[in-house]
Amino acid sequence: MSATIRAATPADVGAIHALMYELAEFEKLTHLFTGTPELLGDALFGTHPAAEALVAEDAGKIVAYAVFFHNYSTFLGRRGLYLEDLYVQPTQRGTGLGTAMLRALAAIAVERKCARFEWSVLDWNEPAIRFYEKMGATVYSDWRIVRVTGDALDKLAAPGEPVIG
Repeated sequence: MSATIRAATPADVGAIHALMYELAEFEKLTHLFTGTPELLGDALFGTHPAAEALVAEDAGKIVAYAVFFHNYSTFLGRRGLYLEDLYVQPTQRGTGLGTAMLRALAAIAVERKCARFEWSVLDWNEPAIRFYEKMGATVYSDWRIVRVTGDALDKLAAPGEPVIG
């Protein structure tokens, strides 16, 4: 592996956003991709950052990224590190870069005294599932993601609006 992993800077936002679109293409979810470089820049470097990012740079080009943030476990009484995205360009896969990125994130979690490091994986992405399990991760089959977005979120947030019906 010849890439160098480092914390993202504001100058990296355009490259990270482009890689995010590549990830959306890979996952066949471009129809859901509405993020912009401006929104990403604000999320990572704005007044109240919502997330952090690592990038991997090879020969002056960003070839991988990871976006992560803290969550909290009420049962453990400690925060955790949640990996939102990890994407390595296809030409860099098999070089150890994905493993190095996960190790760098795990080191951040340990340094910050996080109780756990977790993320989601699409159920059809068998190569990723096997990779994560080989790294020591447990893929839970009995937990489901619950999400409210768009009109449903607006309706749920509206006072006095019936939620069911």
